[in-house]
Amino acid sequence: MVAAKKLLNSKWTKQQVVNKQRHFVVVEVEYDDDGHVVECVIEAVINRQRYAIDWRQLNDDSVWRAGWH
Repeated sequence: MVAAKKLLNSKWTKQQVVNKQRHFVVVEVEYDDDGHVVECVIEAVINRQRYAIDWRQLNDDSVWRAGWH
């Protein structure tokens, strides 16, 4: 399970390749005053396309793997 405080610059591999996008980096994380994640943005390594996602999705092993594989 990924900790909210360690999201920024973490690397992820998507289990199902879409548009040749497989490897991603978390490039933006916004926190509220209580330290809860409000926004998480990932960027595809291949073409730098960005997506806002719910950071808790990264804990779903059927969709994401930590690191680049």
